[in-house]
Amino acid sequence: MNELTFNSQICGYRTSLMQSAMKFTGNNDDADDLVQDTLIKAIRYETMYKKGTNLRGWLYTIMKNTFINNYRSMLKKTAIVVTNEDLLAYPLPSCASYNQCEEKFTMEDINKALECLQPVYAVPFLKYFEGYKYHEIADEMKIPVGTVKTRIHIARKLLKSHLKMYRDDFKRLKKMA
Repeated sequence: MNELTFNSQICGYRTSLMQSAMKFTGNNDDADDLVQDTLIKAIRYETMYKKGTNLRGWLYTIMKNTFINNYRSMLKKTAIVVTNEDLLAYPLPSCASYNQCEEKFTMEDINKALECLQPVYAVPFLKYFEGYKYHEIADEMKIPVGTVKTRIHIARKLLKSHLKMYRDDFKRLKKMA
């Protein structure tokens, strides 16, 4: 197909493209720009059009893809980081990363609290913490399941009392979030 014939054919679809563009944009100026971009791309990529196929459908596909690409580009351009807001208004303790040193001290406190537990309570608690089921712990330790549950319950209470300073910090942070 020669260039002049192709150009006049695609320009014949300008009105129907404008109607579709209005549905996409909802604005006359933006719709006109979208149709113009579509026609320019159609002329530029004329060699990709296969003679005998639906020209209107091909133009509509170009317009739809152009609109989507422009929309995505606009989202990227309008996504800006606001730097003038007061950072103290944000709940930073709930979203900031903690110092690894703080984690090290916390783990040391947890390990000390576990060492304070008598083995009769520590062993079932640690097994349960590792993912063992009550009956598996009971079978391994050769004690009733009820005893396992009681010992784990007592271990939890003892650990909570040893680590109550973290419970208070957790409550304070939870209120801030």
